[in-house]
Amino acid sequence: MAAQRYNYYTTHAEEQRRLLSRRSKRTPLFITGEVTSFIVFIALIGISTITLSKVLPFVLAAFALCAYVLIRIADNRNGQAIHKAKAMLKVYEGELAYLAGHFESFDTGDRYADPHHPFSFDLDIFGPGSFFNRICRTSTTGGSDVLASELSSTANRSSRYDLIAELASSTDFRTAFQAVGIDAKVDTNLTSVVTRVAQVQCPNFILRLPFRVIAYISVTGFLLSVLSAALGLCVAGIPISWGLIQFFTAWGLTSRPLRQLSNSVDNLHHSLTSLSQLVDLIIQSSGVTTPEGKALLERLNEAPEAFRQLSRILQKMDSRGNVLGLFITDSLFFRDIFLLADYIHWRDRYLKHLQSWADTVGIMDALVSMATFSYNEPSATRPEVIESGEIVFEAQSLWHPFLGEKAVSNNFSIADRNFYIITGANMAGKSTFLRTIGINYIMALCGLPVMAKHLRVSCFGLFTSMRTTDDLTHGISYFNAELLRLQQLLDYCKHQHRTLIILDEILKGTNSLDKLNGSRLFLQHVEQMPVTGVVATHDLELSKMSNEHIHNYCFEISLGTDVTYTYKISPGVARNQNATFLLRKMLSGGITASDTPIPGGNATP
Repeated sequence: MAAQRYNYYTTHAEEQRRLLSRRSKRTPLFITGEVTSFIVFIALIGISTITLSKVLPFVLAAFALCAYVLIRIADNRNGQAIHKAKAMLKVYEGELAYLAGHFESFDTGDRYADPHHPFSFDLDIFGPGSFFNRICRTSTTGGSDVLASELSSTANRSSRYDLIAELASSTDFRTAFQAVGIDAKVDTNLTSVVTRVAQVQCPNFILRLPFRVIAYISVTGFLLSVLSAALGLCVAGIPISWGLIQFFTAWGLTSRPLRQLSNSVDNLHHSLTSLSQLVDLIIQSSGVTTPEGKALLERLNEAPEAFRQLSRILQKMDSRGNVLGLFITDSLFFRDIFLLADYIHWRDRYLKHLQSWADTVGIMDALVSMATFSYNEPSATRPEVIESGEIVFEAQSLWHPFLGEKAVSNNFSIADRNFYIITGANMAGKSTFLRTIGINYIMALCGLPVMAKHLRVSCFGLFTSMRTTDDLTHGISYFNAELLRLQQLLDYCKHQHRTLIILDEILKGTNSLDKLNGSRLFLQHVEQMPVTGVVATHDLELSKMSNEHIHNYCFEISLGTDVTYTYKISPGVARNQNATFLLRKMLSGGITASDTPIPGGNATP
């Protein structure tokens, strides 16, 4: 099935390359047509001034002008098609890179990394090569924030698994959605803009019917005065004076609020245009039928029309930069008055919903990323998330999502208020197995498929301590940092109904005997709390704590001419260690690749 995904992306990437080639070849033709038709238009106007028969040159000039406009429109559409083809090609090439194990072009999520988070730092949720880096395809800043929040939470969102699966099958929608923000993420944080726009003082009386009737009468009267002057029925001074009065009236009433509005939304036009595209895609192309999907669509019911109206208003505001055009349109048609009236009407009806719509697009954006991961990983399966007052974790053939086809899977079950001490040699797979438990649990809660033949879990808190570091800037030693992390763990567990703790070596920063005694003391303390734990250690003495609630498991290795790593977990205590063995081989210059497997473990070398 992985080959099927590869063929899909390869085929569609090639289609976009062919489309891009065809469209690019048309560009010089359109440019030639525009230049030619414009030159012909100017020439015919010139000819009409020196010939006796002016009708034919004028008619031909009109045709040339129409040809120029039509070619210009076609050229713009061709340019838009080229831009879309380039964006779609980037999407397909990005997915091909993902299938090949390259994630450099995707968002790393570095800004979300927090060493003090209960689990995200230890589970490689954020950063280069992280889980976020592998699955993030967001087109909006809000979508990235939502995705990061989802991966950092133990709230149960598994009910939307069907929606994610539905979006995973909507390949055309997903790729079109991703293409909108492939070059630059759309900024969906509109709160400050909405606040500034709402504070702009506008003369609301221009919405009232009497004022609008007077404005329409004035425009009509002015146009009639122009016609009368042309027919010699009145002096030219009347329409000139009338036009100046209309211009200064429009200028006086609208220049300040329109200038303030323009300053407030100066850099927003691109974002709003892209948001409008995303909204239209969601409404027209997503094809969602699940209750969760329909609920999202209902939030956007009025959004398409609101964005279309706002786009037209912003385009008119942009055109106000042409001073001559502004003078003519205000003098003739009171254009700015009607523009401000349209804006006030839009503001009163839609402005309060703008941030909510952007947030909804962000939610769909995050779901599209999750759906793309689901589509790209056909071997992943649907987890079973149950309601229970106890910790339930039952896995068959569980593996880490980073390890791909070479992963060695394991069966493992965790019972409520029990502790599992895992021993094993260096590089035998202990740390990777701990992360495998944690990351698959978070995936299950997010509504994502998991890397297991079957996974059944309940909902509980999660806290890990696997990657403690010192902080010399603040005078915090490694051992002190470990103590602070364990204190944070205890505080976290006090506020949770049930917590699974995952620890990779307790008190690594002290000597062996002190570490052993401290580890025993810590485990004896947390046994009295509503806590379940999985603890990896090199200290075989710690395994002697085994009782009906504390169980020993291990990752065993075989020592012969070389070291053999199985990456399979089994009951019991590890018998073989490899540090002295490998050091002796290193000193004799005999270490081989099989002795030092690829970092990450749990994959066949």
